[in-house]
Parts: sequence; C-alpha cells; structure tokens
Amino acid sequence: MAIEILRIDATDDRSVDAWWDAYATAERADRGADAVVWSLEESRSELQQESAVVDRRAYLLRHADRIVGSASLALPLKDNTQVAHLAISVPPEHRRRGIGSEALAFLEAEVTASGRTIAQGATSWRHALGSEGAGSPGREFARARGYSLALGDVQSRLDLPVDPALLDRIERDIASAIAPYEIRSWVGRIPDEVVERWTILDAALETEAPTGELAIEPQRPDVDSIRESEELLDRQRRVSFGAIALAADGEAAAYSQLVVSTDDGNAYQWGTLVRTADRGHRLGIAVKAANLRMLQREAPQTRAVYTYNAESNAHMLAVNTALGFRPSERMGELQKRLR
Repeated sequence: MAIEILRIDATDDRSVDAWWDAYATAERADRGADAVVWSLEESRSELQQESAVVDRRAYLLRHADRIVGSASLALPLKDNTQVAHLAISVPPEHRRRGIGSEALAFLEAEVTASGRTIAQGATSWRHALGSEGAGSPGREFARARGYSLALGDVQSRLDLPVDPALLDRIERDIASAIAPYEIRSWVGRIPDEVVERWTILDAALETEAPTGELAIEPQRPDVDSIRESEELLDRQRRVSFGAIALAADGEAAAYSQLVVSTDDGNAYQWGTLVRTADRGHRLGIAVKAANLRMLQREAPQTRAVYTYNAESNAHMLAVNTALGFRPSERMGELQKRLR
C-alpha cells in the first residue's frame, strides 16, 4: 500500500491537530483509554520550539486523501549525535496494510541520510503483559523489524495526596543519614546559584542510571540546554519542582525534578540521581520527599505522579515503593544499528 509521507509545518494548526490525533488514538488503543499521553497543546509547543539541542521533524501519513497515521524523528544536536529517535503511530483501523513498515523505511532512510548510525524508539504496554511485552502491537512490530529491547522500564503511579504522616515518618527515619547535607527546593526556574551544579548531575543521569544495551555516550553539562528546556516548560504551561542536596563542599550530591502538566493535572518524575560518592546516605528518598512536600503545598490539585525506572534499578524502585508508588505500565526502549 503506497502512502504519502508529508513533513508538517508546526505552525499549521490543522496539520498538528491531525498528527496528534493519530498519535493519541494509537497510544490509547494499545495502552488503554486512561493512558497518559502528551496533550495536544504540549505537543504543539514542542514542535514549534526553535531548538539548539534537537532537530525535531513531524510527518503525516496519508493515503487517498485520508490521514492514516503520523510519525516523528528527533536528532540530537549536541550529544549522542550518532543516535536518532523515531516514533510511528498508526490507529488500529489502518493497521496490517503496510503503513507502519513504509513509514519506518522512510524514517530509517532519513536517519542514515543525517549521518546517524543508531535508531532508537520506545513503546509502552500494559503491565500484565510482562517484561518482554509479548503480544503488544508496538513491541511485536519493532521485534519483526530488527529492533531489540535494549532497556525495559516500569511505569509507576503514585496517587495524591500522600499522607503527610508517611512523609513525616520517612523524614524522621533519614534525618541522621542526611544531616551532613543541605536540602534546597524551589518551584519553577532552577536558581542561578545552583544551576551549574544541577547540570552536572543532570548530564550524568544518562549514563549513571541503568542503560541496559542502549548506545548512549556521556553528556556534557550545559546550562544553555537546561534553560532551553525551561523555556519549553513555560510555553507548555508546565510547572517544575526541583530539589537538590548539597554536600559540605558545596557540590551537588543529589537532585530530583517533578514536572506538573496543567493540561492533564498529573505530575511526572523527571531526573533523580545521587552522586556515586554520596550513595548510601538516603539522599534519593530525601530529595523525592522534599519535592512531594512542595508539590502538595503548591499544587494540591495534582492528581497523581508518574515515574519510569529501569526494571533493573532495584534501589530506586524500592524508594518509590516506600513513597507509595505502584507499578502501572511497562515501557520498552528499543534500538537498531543501521550500519
């Protein structure tokens, strides 16, 4: 089945609306009607951003004047420039007609033309399907086309509000362990006086957190990239909550970030990392608890927190369990070497 693959203009509202509708329809069909997806306006803002960090491209898949799917490509511009991230969304009524295969061949050709050698993507499935996602449409599509499961993640959900007594108890339990450290937290933009130290940990997250078989190189700390991300959050009407633990030498020992979507009313856990030299001092749960306190005080309408962790990351999964998170879904990070 021959399809047209049209790169969209992110300022064309009708095209972006159609692109997002195919994405959201496909995701909810595979993961359930209550699956968390980026909102239309959040997606529009990202596509419209002029970025120095990533080259974003979005495509509509069309057959006989009908939209039959959407696709996207993201090319990192500063770090890991051997990698391209791709995604394809085909609603159920248009599947098994070769549309996804044709779109994938097109994207892989674009990846190769851009000088990249590795294609990466992700797909989610219901938790009950297990670590391999057997039977999940996205996983089976990728498997048949040479994409390996490079890292398996668990999505966990924390219903809010958290009982303040639980946070009180956790803070009492960890008080002596974290006594040598200063915990600072804030809402919104990362304060100038700590942003460089924050950036060091944020850059290290890609390789210090479990990465499985993913081909990921260390990132360079870059304040400009952090500020660009914050600008996008503002455009999306998202709100960031940050916490950092400072060691006696003033360096950042741990950090954690929550981002609230005002469109769907949920919070999403972004990075959390404890510096190798400071592990064993309960700092991971300390910065997470500080963020939850602040979130419940400043945004009490937030319904839930979602987080993703590598299934192999037993320590962070245990921290999440102690805070009340429960497994809700799985995600596979996929990879294929193109040459």
